[in-house]
Amino acid sequence: MKNPHDVILRPVLTEASYEGIADKRYVFEVHKSANKTEIKLALEAIFKDIKVEKVNTLRTIGKIKRQGRTSGRTPEIKKAYVTLTKDSKPIEFFEGMAD
Repeated sequence: MKNPHDVILRPVLTEASYEGIADKRYVFEVHKSANKTEIKLALEAIFKDIKVEKVNTLRTIGKIKRQGRTSGRTPEIKKAYVTLTKDSKPIEFFEGMAD
């Protein structure tokens, strides 16, 4: 198994992601090649006492940006929308952010 910290890169902290915290729905940026099973196992290894019910993933293609004549792309990222089970404890990192 891969190192869990290589699979889960960082949490996504936006207004839309804050709305899901009350429903035990969290958003993380994950490695591009990670699948749903690896994401689930990595989260359960990093955060003890949680049970993942389902994982939805989303890939965003980098936008083309220009500066003068040169053009390039912003990085491509993959997000995971993770829903915990009803009897699972919430993730302590996000506590107090949903107020």
